[in-house]
Amino acid sequence: MGNTLTAAAAGFGTGMSLIVAIGAQNAFVLRQGIRREAVLSVVAICALSDAVLIVCGVGGLGALVTAWPAALTAVRVVGAGFLLCYAVIAARRAFRGSSLEGGGPAVRSRRRAVLSALAMTWLNPHVYLDTVLLLGSIAATHGTLRWQFALGAGLASLCWFAALGFGARLLVGFFRRASSWRVLDALVATTMLVTGLSLAAGA
Repeated sequence: MGNTLTAAAAGFGTGMSLIVAIGAQNAFVLRQGIRREAVLSVVAICALSDAVLIVCGVGGLGALVTAWPAALTAVRVVGAGFLLCYAVIAARRAFRGSSLEGGGPAVRSRRRAVLSALAMTWLNPHVYLDTVLLLGSIAATHGTLRWQFALGAGLASLCWFAALGFGARLLVGFFRRASSWRVLDALVATTMLVTGLSLAAGA
């Protein structure tokens, strides 16, 4: 029992250390949480996607990714294009100003949020490097307890995205000012731009 908990705790700590860094996905989840738009759907997509990738990594998919670098390059190119386009959209919001009131029908907003969450996750090669390759490699060092390690890593992802998405509502008072939204959208645009350019440079 002790070894099982140790492996799960190691997975939780490793997963959390990899996911808390400021990035395109986290910036997107934060903005959705503040606006309270499709938060549950976005959090679920991000957490479940991470869980799937972690399982794939622990199951040995990392070797396949390493042996097929062209696939990762293709994801890198498409992901860079998507992030750069999103950076332009966020920059336009920062220039024009935004607010807590949603823009457009709820169904359209939810669909757009879901598609963006999927793209932020599956078109980001860093996700594959962190979850499939790195976490998979570390999990292998735990031998028969590697799946307990994977469980801990998956729980870390769920806790982080839930805290980020639903905890963001605590900042609603601050974001009632238009200037606050300009700062957030400028931060999102910068994050997307830097990430997109780094992907493009490495393609």
